[in-house]
Amino acid sequence: MNKTILHGVHSELGASFTDFGGWDMPVRYGSDLAEHNAVRTSAGLFDISHMGEIFISGPEAGSYLDSKLINASSAIKIGKAKYSMLLNESAGIIDDLIVYRLAEEKFLIVANASNKDAVFEDLKNHDFDCRVEDQSDQWSMIALQGPKSNEVINRHTKTEVGIGYYSIEENQIESNEVLIARTGYTGEDGFEIYCQNDAAIAIWKILVDAPEVTPCGLAARDSLRLEAGMPLYGNELDAETQPAEAGLAKVVSNPGDFQGSKNLSSPTKKLIGLMGDGKRAARAGYKLFQGDQEIGEITSGILSPTLAKPIAMAYTTELTLEPGEKIMVDIRGNMQEFLVTALPFYKRGS
Repeated sequence: MNKTILHGVHSELGASFTDFGGWDMPVRYGSDLAEHNAVRTSAGLFDISHMGEIFISGPEAGSYLDSKLINASSAIKIGKAKYSMLLNESAGIIDDLIVYRLAEEKFLIVANASNKDAVFEDLKNHDFDCRVEDQSDQWSMIALQGPKSNEVINRHTKTEVGIGYYSIEENQIESNEVLIARTGYTGEDGFEIYCQNDAAIAIWKILVDAPEVTPCGLAARDSLRLEAGMPLYGNELDAETQPAEAGLAKVVSNPGDFQGSKNLSSPTKKLIGLMGDGKRAARAGYKLFQGDQEIGEITSGILSPTLAKPIAMAYTTELTLEPGEKIMVDIRGNMQEFLVTALPFYKRGS
């Protein structure tokens, strides 16, 4: 399996590892619950260097991305970002992405680890006046997330981080050149830090040594993103699913023709949130029922650490289901009642 530059540091911290998209990644360092709660109440530090960094630069970089992605990259202001998607010709999702505009003629696309190669293969051949470069092997990525992340990071940056949500800036952490983005996958305020590989260990150690910071693995990252109602590629998103089916129709805002746009169609399934009582979580693959009729399947499910209730996301073929309605989930042969619930389950400050 692939290993990030920080793999040895995680081993020293006692991490347990798991295969994630072909990468040997820390799943936890101790308690999943403690790591989850650290991000909700203080700050957590994640190694997300398995993610892909693809740079598009040149006079027609914006126009090229407009021809490929579901929203208009050319409209992004310098220093800002957009959540986006790359579709296949059938309008299924190749990957969900974040697009940063670093300069007038330079963009950074961050892709999921398992899809990075597919995204690069799709983007690299074109007739536009721009260059597409996969620099994933050169970059590391560290996420500092939680209500105290702003306080922690500003102790170590050359200048105070002054950016708002979905923005990015150049800065330094101690003497290390970095890009700092105010983005994340936890539902909390926080930052994603991009650095060259040779700076990653120093930056990680600087941040993890803060008394407010807890190192966190993929288990906490998954429970945090699910509470925040954020889809995961391979669970809620895939090449057979269109954006509207995942509840993301509003993200499709490109006014022109783009890859897959001609095959966008009315949804045949609907992503819903579910919340139950008790302590039994509905896991991925469990079936949904109304009476004797099977109507869908769980895509992600946990016992929520923050809400202390089972929560899940699921696809259903019953397109008229709305929050407040009840359905049943088959949990290992036992039917358990769940309430259709608006996403997200958790909002910062609520």
